[in-house]
Amino acid sequence: MALQNESGLPPQHQSHQPGVESDMHPEPESFMTHYRAAEKLKSKVALVSGGDSGIGRAVAIGFAKEGADVAFIYYDEDDDAAKTVDCIRAEGQRALAIKGDVGDSGFCKLAVQTVAEEFGRIDILVNNAAEQHVCDSIADISEAQLRRTFDTNILGTFFLIQNALNYMPEGSAIINSASVVAYRGKPVLLDYAATKGAIVALTRSLSGNLVDKKIRVNAVAPGPIWTPLIPASFSASEVEDFGQSSPMGRPGQPDEVAPSYIFLASDDASYMTGQVLHPNGGTVIGG
Repeated sequence: MALQNESGLPPQHQSHQPGVESDMHPEPESFMTHYRAAEKLKSKVALVSGGDSGIGRAVAIGFAKEGADVAFIYYDEDDDAAKTVDCIRAEGQRALAIKGDVGDSGFCKLAVQTVAEEFGRIDILVNNAAEQHVCDSIADISEAQLRRTFDTNILGTFFLIQNALNYMPEGSAIINSASVVAYRGKPVLLDYAATKGAIVALTRSLSGNLVDKKIRVNAVAPGPIWTPLIPASFSASEVEDFGQSSPMGRPGQPDEVAPSYIFLASDDASYMTGQVLHPNGGTVIGG
């Protein structure tokens, strides 16, 4: 995998969230090119929100490499979504891309029903769709932004879980995308950090709620990872330094995060529920 050089990333910014992967320089490593599969998810059906690019794309492709059929939700990045579909199908698996807003409960219900009608069930649900907005002061966060961030990041997670459970058999897995900022905070991402903390609490609580149904619930807390959300959130100069403060001195790649999701989705994690994995470049996190 390519590592960030000493001069950092090229300055760049995108004005639209959640961002377009094909417009990034360099593009993230999200195609799982070097991943060696072992049929860990053979004949499974997965639904991934935010699966068109970044971590979601790497997870979707990794699942396909492991033998799963994959449906994914994306917001409006049609070209990125089409590329992900092609990659899933190149692994010999069925792919379904569903365009829409996870912050809309009606859309979430329809999306889940569409997957169930197409594939018959849902064995793995990954809640990965997210947005974030930089604000220097809590006073600068508008009510509209606050509600929008919570709608996408936490309410969308609730909506998808509520509907997907109708089609998830025993042995299924739910995996939520948290973040390192849920544990160490981020002064300029107050609302985003709050939603990610909520996801950790939801993961722990839901794991106990569903244990009798034999459905495991875990989370992954990445960061800092080179995804479209980074240039879509930060200024060009901030992007240039992104990830350099991590113990490894560089940002991670989506391909370096996806194996955590694959592990939690597979029977290798059969004795894990209510847990959070931390692919974050060496930051030591308690909990």
